[in-house]
Amino acid sequence: MMMLDRRLIQNFDFVFLGLVLALAALGVLNLYSASAGAETGGTPVFLKQIYWLALGLAVMTMVLFFDYHNAETTAYVLYGVGLALLLLVLVIGRSVAGARRWLDLGFYAFQPSEVMKLCVIVALARYFSHREYPHGLGLKNLVAPLAITMVPFLLILKQPDLGTSMHLVIICLSMILFIGVRWDALLFLSAVATAVLPFFWSLLKAYQKARIMTFLNPSRDPQGAGYHIIQSKIAVGSGQIVGKGFMKGTQSRLRFLPEQHTDFAFSVFAEEWGFAGSLVLLILFFTLILWGLRIVGRSQDRFGAVMGLGLVALLFWQFFFNLCMVIGLMPVVGIPLPLISYGGSSLMTVFVTVGLLLNINMRRYLFQKE
Repeated sequence: MMMLDRRLIQNFDFVFLGLVLALAALGVLNLYSASAGAETGGTPVFLKQIYWLALGLAVMTMVLFFDYHNAETTAYVLYGVGLALLLLVLVIGRSVAGARRWLDLGFYAFQPSEVMKLCVIVALARYFSHREYPHGLGLKNLVAPLAITMVPFLLILKQPDLGTSMHLVIICLSMILFIGVRWDALLFLSAVATAVLPFFWSLLKAYQKARIMTFLNPSRDPQGAGYHIIQSKIAVGSGQIVGKGFMKGTQSRLRFLPEQHTDFAFSVFAEEWGFAGSLVLLILFFTLILWGLRIVGRSQDRFGAVMGLGLVALLFWQFFFNLCMVIGLMPVVGIPLPLISYGGSSLMTVFVTVGLLLNINMRRYLFQKE
């Protein structure tokens, strides 16, 4: 029977977990307000979120018991499983509002694209950890990691899910920049990305194009594509300094704000708690990100450091994109706010991410001299 090494407990990062739980508690409180009076039957949204949080903590605990180095040996297998799930979605996935993103298991429908983000991070970490680039990544060195990312990117874009596909790309770029890229390769990639923009635009659905055009000019369709962002900005701005008070936000109470328990959960929070409350939420998030980078910096092996950076990038960019989206600095692309927005698949991804980061911190002693 395997005995639990006491150093695992000594290296457990209670501060990082505490930050996660604090944000999750604020998320439940916010969902209680956002969904109050809107339920037509069944389990309230905030209560469902509590169930998901309990399940997420259980999954996170399971992740802690496995040495994260096992992910290195199975990285490409996990990546292949992720691709198979994405292909399965396109064949038998459940379609909602014209998007085929979910696999229905009967008792639970989940998004394989969320799983794929973790699979890509692990696969890239495996790839980079077995190679050295003393002068930075050149063009030839970028072919494989970009291929690892672009295959699932195109499959997710096909669903269509612009937000998750872009999230995947930016995570990959963050990991590449962490490893280091030569300037000539970076300039070449920037030129290629600019050149393929027209092709990328042609791949977008009509409603996605409308969202981007509305982002540039929300007043062009205030009752249609621009409605979401206009109402969100009204909600955020009307909170002013200290907010209207818990459960007193008019935009959310009167149901002017759409998707207020998912994509626009921050808008509800900002209206009720104002700039002061939003600042507290932002400080908690940025502290979580900085603490995650601290874990990355303390990692004693290359695989753990690169994977950890990818995991922190997953949390940071999801938070950044959602925040920019709800205040009109980015098009509405359907990215939830980590630990605040309602959503089972997203929450499970966050808790696996948290579990892996805690895992890296717990097992760093294996690479320290006694």
